[in-house]
Amino acid sequence: MAPLRLCAMAPNSQSTFPALFLFGVLTLLLCPSGLCDCRIFPSIAHGSHKDMSSFFSYTTVVQYECDEGYVLVGESKITCRNSHWSSPAPECKALCLKPEIKNGSLSVDKDQYVEPENVTVQCNDGYGVIGSQSITCSENGIWFPAVPKCKWEFQMGCEQVLVGSKLLQCLPYPEDVKKALEVYKLSLEIGHLCKNET
Repeated sequence: MAPLRLCAMAPNSQSTFPALFLFGVLTLLLCPSGLCDCRIFPSIAHGSHKDMSSFFSYTTVVQYECDEGYVLVGESKITCRNSHWSSPAPECKALCLKPEIKNGSLSVDKDQYVEPENVTVQCNDGYGVIGSQSITCSENGIWFPAVPKCKWEFQMGCEQVLVGSKLLQCLPYPEDVKKALEVYKLSLEIGHLCKNET
């Protein structure tokens, strides 16, 4: 069998082969086998990645995006050259919707919260917290512990409510204030009659 000669190749092959050979040699020199791990992309939970690298580039480019209900924290695009990544892979953090607190408010007021954000529930005057006052946005997008409620409760001294500002503090509803004033007026009249009889 006759030896294979490069000169027997087609003219186009002769010009292409040295270029491919040189490209392979440079690749091995810049990224030796076993030392270059740019092909191993850092994976992330609750998200995905896509290789955005150019074929003839020695730099690996990876772009990340998160699943629905999660937000990207960190660089969305990272690069790798000679086994070194430009920055750590980003994270996909869960989003929690603003909890509804009737007769109360939150220490931080916004539409969405990012895991592991913590907020404190503050009830209006005359209301007490039923449940944990401090809640945290968990990795599954749910508040933990469960969102508490603000329940009406009498404050100290409200059993002997008089009038004015103290009455308004203890009875925030207008109809309750009106009834309390009527009862208070009636009690004054009864007391006045009792004094006259004695």
